[in-house]
Amino acid sequence: MAKYLVTGVGGFIGRSIAAELLARGESVRGIDSFITGRRANLVGLEAMEFQEGDLADPAACARACAGVDTVFHEAALASVPRSVVDPVATNVNCVDATLNVLVASRGAGVRRIVFAGSSSAYGDTPTLPKREEMLPNPISPYAAAKLAAEYYMRSFARVYGMETVVLRYFNVFGPYQDPGSTYSGVLAIFCRKMLAGEAPTIYGDGQQSRDFTYIDDVINANLLAAAAPAEKVAGQMMNAATGARYTLRETFDILKDLTGFKGEPVFAEARTGDIRHSHADISLARKLLGYEPKVSFREALRRTVEWYKNGA
Repeated sequence: MAKYLVTGVGGFIGRSIAAELLARGESVRGIDSFITGRRANLVGLEAMEFQEGDLADPAACARACAGVDTVFHEAALASVPRSVVDPVATNVNCVDATLNVLVASRGAGVRRIVFAGSSSAYGDTPTLPKREEMLPNPISPYAAAKLAAEYYMRSFARVYGMETVVLRYFNVFGPYQDPGSTYSGVLAIFCRKMLAGEAPTIYGDGQQSRDFTYIDDVINANLLAAAAPAEKVAGQMMNAATGARYTLRETFDILKDLTGFKGEPVFAEARTGDIRHSHADISLARKLLGYEPKVSFREALRRTVEWYKNGA
């Protein structure tokens, strides 16, 4: 039986991928250092082999990759504001760690690595939607680090013939996303605050827009990327999103209805490193993977609100 490694398995994307693999009866190993991941996210994954370790340590990477067929590399220090405060830590956990995973995977004979790229690599260029052939223009240290890691993926495909696939995520949200940090995803924070009767903060005028992508669609994109023929996807990069965008104000209004919140948001100055608009062209993922988003934005928000409402 093929064995899957999920890095960053204590994070909400890694945890969600591992849970789906286990539900399908697959053999899964997970690794996390819990810098940002949560031990509580491992509840329900008892059938998974777990290793606690830091991917910045080559020896930990070697242990994690031994005997593995496919790697889902989800581990990162995934925060633009945090990268502005501490760019060195972001580089270590996004670039150094990724290179270690690639070297260890090559040494272990891993068949394929599916990498969690970031739409932040496109930067704040005015052209919408974002297409893969566009020149990258990273603003934040986080975006630069994710782009560098992406280039390592593609170079290992070209130089060593490894099967690497990069999926550029666009604003992923859903159950198991940590709402408790100032560095958390915007929708996780919105849900937590509005369910508690507290006004969320919108940085900027609220007209900035995002291609919010529900976690189930991201899981689907990853599994398709792992199974697609090598001749179609090895060395490729493609967007993983919905192909639609909503402003933060529109999103707040939908959540206001779903949560029963009665107030209005607090507006604050826009944050350094944040982009104005994010919108993906997903035609390449459709072509190469047969990918299609399945969950509408409102339904995805409803499911997410219900998960937080139930005390998660």
